[in-house]
Amino acid sequence: MSRSVPEVARQLWLAGPEQLELRDVAIEPPGPGEILLAIESATTCGTDLKVFLRGGHPRMLEVPGPFGHEMTGRVAARGMGVERFSEGDTLVVANSASCGSCPPCVSARENLCANLQYLNGAFADYLLLPERFVTRSSYRRPPTLPIRIASLAEPLACVEHGLERLNLASRTSALVVGAGSLGLFFVAVLAEDGHAVTAADRHPQRLAVARGLGAGDAIRVGGERSFALPRAFDVTIDATGTVDGWSSAVAATLPGGTVLFFGGCPPDSVLPLPTFPAHYDELALLGCYHHTPRSFARAVARLAASPDRYATLITDSCGLVGVEAALRAMQDRRALKVAVRP
Repeated sequence: MSRSVPEVARQLWLAGPEQLELRDVAIEPPGPGEILLAIESATTCGTDLKVFLRGGHPRMLEVPGPFGHEMTGRVAARGMGVERFSEGDTLVVANSASCGSCPPCVSARENLCANLQYLNGAFADYLLLPERFVTRSSYRRPPTLPIRIASLAEPLACVEHGLERLNLASRTSALVVGAGSLGLFFVAVLAEDGHAVTAADRHPQRLAVARGLGAGDAIRVGGERSFALPRAFDVTIDATGTVDGWSSAVAATLPGGTVLFFGGCPPDSVLPLPTFPAHYDELALLGCYHHTPRSFARAVARLAASPDRYATLITDSCGLVGVEAALRAMQDRRALKVAVRP
């Protein structure tokens, strides 16, 4: 292992609901097929906030355990047999890796892999990449992609997957319910691709960002749980992850339209679905989860082509000791995404 790599480095762990611990952990040399990544930047996201508040996630991580999953960095050391990358190469790394051989993987639906592995620990000085992540989930960082922007690839990859699910063949009218960071990614991409986009949110500052990213209209909804919206859209995307948001998205969709349930609700949630519009208006109701290798590659390419366009979604920065404060700022709607630099 390179002499510049220390024997011990910092890593932020989630120990339980609203319990973060900055630990000193031993840095193990990478084994066969593995890479030791020196983290150059990571970003916080809404999922991090939910996981922090709830103290876990049903799929993505075990508690106590390393925290953070949006990352970019450079190869600090590589294990035996790694030929794709060399020390010093800069990478953007996805937070999951599919097996490549199960029926969903063979059908190019790797996000539904029967043995999908997740990677956490982006809020750290170093992170060991298992062999599967080296071979299937690591992408070279283009020279035109700034470090600060590169770690946005993971959330944008989820949005790219959502657009693949929608399969919008022509320009259409689209409503994005919820203008948090992921909703704003949808606004930015849909506008960039030429669609007429409306954003709905209860916070005027987020709607202002949506307009700056290309939303032609913005609807401020009132009340803590109120999403009263006009029925006026061919495509409606929920990015709130709430049952109210899902219900409102269905109600806002025109006959023959499509609803994308993008925001993930708590596991025990139940959606009261009116049968009339689903049946007589032939609404298409689509689930959407995570990302695929294709959508991740498209996200990296899109960011590299227009990095300044997406820079507005990063509203602050901090070090590892500032992650909890960053999450609190997101909770209070004072921040969208925060860049974390070791």
